[in-house]
Amino acid sequence: MAIFFGILFTYSFYLDWFDYRAIPYLIPSLLIIFSIGIKDDIMVTAPIMKLMGQVIAALIIVGFGDLRITDFHGFFGLRPDYFVSLAFSLLFLVFIVNGFNLIDGVDGLAAITGIVSITGFSVWFYINGEVVLPVLGAIVNGALLAFLYFNVLSKSQKIFMGDTGSLLIGFIVAVFGIRFMEYNVEPLRPALRFTMISAPAVALAILIVPVIDTIRVFFLRLSKGQSPFAADKTHIHHRLLTLGFSHIQVALLLGSVNVIFILLSYWLRDLGTIKLLSINMILGLVVFHLPSLAIRYRLRKMRSRKLNERSLHK
Repeated sequence: MAIFFGILFTYSFYLDWFDYRAIPYLIPSLLIIFSIGIKDDIMVTAPIMKLMGQVIAALIIVGFGDLRITDFHGFFGLRPDYFVSLAFSLLFLVFIVNGFNLIDGVDGLAAITGIVSITGFSVWFYINGEVVLPVLGAIVNGALLAFLYFNVLSKSQKIFMGDTGSLLIGFIVAVFGIRFMEYNVEPLRPALRFTMISAPAVALAILIVPVIDTIRVFFLRLSKGQSPFAADKTHIHHRLLTLGFSHIQVALLLGSVNVIFILLSYWLRDLGTIKLLSINMILGLVVFHLPSLAIRYRLRKMRSRKLNERSLHK
């Protein structure tokens, strides 16, 4: 709640200055996301109702605001028509929103991931002369930094993000992601100072934590015959907690991994969409699976030690 009103209050000072074509229908969509989150934080909401609310919020900004992914950047030579573009954009928004909701399992993680992601997009926007989105990004980051202080550092006035905060961050970051990919379409490149061929792959790097963690967990659950939406302790932050990391250590470690992926992808930005997507996806899955391998190694070591102790006592 504090994050939402912090963003809304600061945003209101720039209301006349903001170009609504750059950020179409953002506030109505955020109000719906806020309502879903606050209801779920007070009383448990059925997953289908949460999903419907997210789809409605996404429809407002995608359908009425025309904020769509209109180009696949040479991915298998595909050119989406209006309805494919609409469906893909809705799927992207809902996926990122839920990805941020799923990583909000330790103090500071969703906030730090949000700050890193928004900064990763905003720096590129600013370099290329777009000032509206970096200002919005600064507003959101300011709210998240204030939240981090009370969430992580304050002992007497501790606050938590809840679904309200994580859903809001996910939605805003997803909007930034779509704008980022749309600014990098081929017809607009000649006017840009800092161009790239592989915008979707760079966007994946900026969103690596929620995207890879969600994909990894969904496939793990399906491989065990479970529902992909069932709650468990297989998320990357759960694995790191099992290895003995504290909440803030987990958040800072994953934030650092995110920054490394961003820097690597900016460096390889002209490699090609499919090549860079493959590198980020494979490398991301490997890196995010390392904690699970470390836990298995530790368990094997413990079993081996117990067997050795038993053999000595015989």
